[in-house]
Amino acid sequence: MNRLAKLFFLLLLMNQSDLLAQENTEGETTENPGKQKSFKVGLYIGSYFANKYTAGAYDGYGFDLDGLRNTSFESSYMYNKIIMEYGGGYGQVDQIALALNVNHADWSFTENDMPVNMHYTPAFLLGLQCRYSVDNKNAISLNINAAKLSISGNFTITTVPPTGSTQINNSIQTFGIKGGEQRLMIQLGYNRIFGNNEKVNLFAEGGINMTYSQFDKNEILINNLQINLMEFYDFQGVQNNYTKAPRGMGFGAYGGAGINLSMSEKFTIQLIYSPSFEGIKIGNNPKLKWQHAIGLRAYYNF
Repeated sequence: MNRLAKLFFLLLLMNQSDLLAQENTEGETTENPGKQKSFKVGLYIGSYFANKYTAGAYDGYGFDLDGLRNTSFESSYMYNKIIMEYGGGYGQVDQIALALNVNHADWSFTENDMPVNMHYTPAFLLGLQCRYSVDNKNAISLNINAAKLSISGNFTITTVPPTGSTQINNSIQTFGIKGGEQRLMIQLGYNRIFGNNEKVNLFAEGGINMTYSQFDKNEILINNLQINLMEFYDFQGVQNNYTKAPRGMGFGAYGGAGINLSMSEKFTIQLIYSPSFEGIKIGNNPKLKWQHAIGLRAYYNF
């Protein structure tokens, strides 16, 4: 962080020196940060760090046909898949016992075993970037970015020691649960370049943010048994509509700051850190939460 601060300070000194050098005989200055073109289009690639607030939506409780979160253990995804469908609840083969290598009655899954520690992992963020320069320093920008997020956590199943075993206590085994989510972020805002160096300047931006989010998948893995929590079948093996994956558009704001590099007449590169205050429409009563991204933009100047 100290090195970054020193770099920004050095850039400011460079910009100030360049500004003094451009003073004309009348004491006026010339603004020329990189010979800006009116319209630019480019690509963005970076890393997206999602707030863990909505990760709990993938904890195995799931959603009903109205898209509302299930509140009871008996109505949850996990209960219906582990206990009823795969656990012999419909009088069929107990696939859970086979996966655990125990007898049908020698395992249990209760509300206390439900998933914990749900969290997002950093994701790639890709996007299309457009910018219209009002003048050499001020511009209107439109960014469209997309990310596929992964969520993970763990849950437990308790097994009883087999007959004749020297093990005294029950065994608590831990397994993984995963989720998937898609996000599309549309940002409309204002971009400002600070300084007058022809090659390197600082910049900042801000504006409104719209985020479309979609609950994509939810699954668990019990040893070698993989279970899709979002597909449900009755006792006759017929698929039924038991759930509705939530999705929707949320609104918020975004900001950003970084370094603007004018590589040539045709190409501009920006290194940017961008926090966003996003409303993610996953789960009940979603709230605005901070998300973070850091990445690289490459513009082509028309």
